[in-house]
Amino acid sequence: MYRFLLTPRWWGINVFAVLAIPLCLFMGSWQLSRFEDRVDTHQQQEDRSARAKTAAARPLADLLPVDTITSGRQASARGHYDTAHQLLVPGRTLKDGHGGQQGFYVLNLLRTDSGKALPVVRGWLPGDAGAKADTARVPAPPKGEVTVTGALQASENQGTDGVQAGGGLPQGQLGMISAASLVNIVPYEVYDAWITLTDAQAPLHAVPPAAAEGSGLDLKAFQNLGYTGEWFVFAGFVVFMWFRLFRRDAEAAKDAALGIVPEGDGGAARAGDAEARAGERGEPRAGGGDAAGGLSQGEGTADERGADGGEPQGPRRGEAQGADRGDGQDEGRGADQGEAQSAGQDEGRGEGRGEAARAGKA
Repeated sequence: MYRFLLTPRWWGINVFAVLAIPLCLFMGSWQLSRFEDRVDTHQQQEDRSARAKTAAARPLADLLPVDTITSGRQASARGHYDTAHQLLVPGRTLKDGHGGQQGFYVLNLLRTDSGKALPVVRGWLPGDAGAKADTARVPAPPKGEVTVTGALQASENQGTDGVQAGGGLPQGQLGMISAASLVNIVPYEVYDAWITLTDAQAPLHAVPPAAAEGSGLDLKAFQNLGYTGEWFVFAGFVVFMWFRLFRRDAEAAKDAALGIVPEGDGGAARAGDAEARAGERGEPRAGGGDAAGGLSQGEGTADERGADGGEPQGPRRGEAQGADRGDGQDEGRGADQGEAQSAGQDEGRGEGRGEAARAGKA
């Protein structure tokens, strides 16, 4: 009953199922492992951030370049602030008790002994970076040589929260904290990193360090979890469709074995059986057989009627009528010609007699 499994159609279905199910399970497991890695990395990042607050600061050069391990670590640098290039970073929200209030970062560039400048976020203030009343509360940076200590951060990109990468900001404002954005503003080289001060100068509020990209429970992490569910659903769907097709073909094979014809094929099967039975009895079949039989029957009737002396039917009656008409026409023509000849002879005889009488009188 299951011989249909050996057909080319089912060979293709089986091969597809055998390849698709393991692939879906593998991809789902891989996405789940990615989500678990992000959860573990997020936990490790939080632990490092907690330890970094109490750990001793290390020189900036020892922590570069910034990665998931050095991000958030306490770094120290020595130099003097460039007071001519103080910048405000608008549209920033703190993630602590000030989370519901918009504000802006206050950023200054620290010229180090190496010649490069380190972007330093001195703190955060609520308000609008374009309003003079709010910017008037920004304290001036310390003068002279200073040593700064803060959490090391990687350069921002277009996907970072709060970044305004579209430009169009007024002079003195910066949309994204990165070396690529600052290189066109200042005439010296800039580190591809920045720090946020641990102790902010009043009335500024200290900006807490952000988790390194790809190490937190962000949108990408939950996308991995969603993809995990999708791949497992695909695997279940393949199994469901295989069993559904198998059940349908198995029921069809069972019905065929019992002689049950599907409803759509019943009329054609019954018509074929009727023709077979009619052929066995010698009866005429439908269609062309009936027309041929009718013609033969008509011809036989005409012959029988002609043999019995009755009036012929069909083409034979026409032929008899045509013959009678031809004979009548020929007889009429002969009578007319005979009468014309007799009249001509009578007229000739009369004319001859008249001429003879006239001659005798003379």
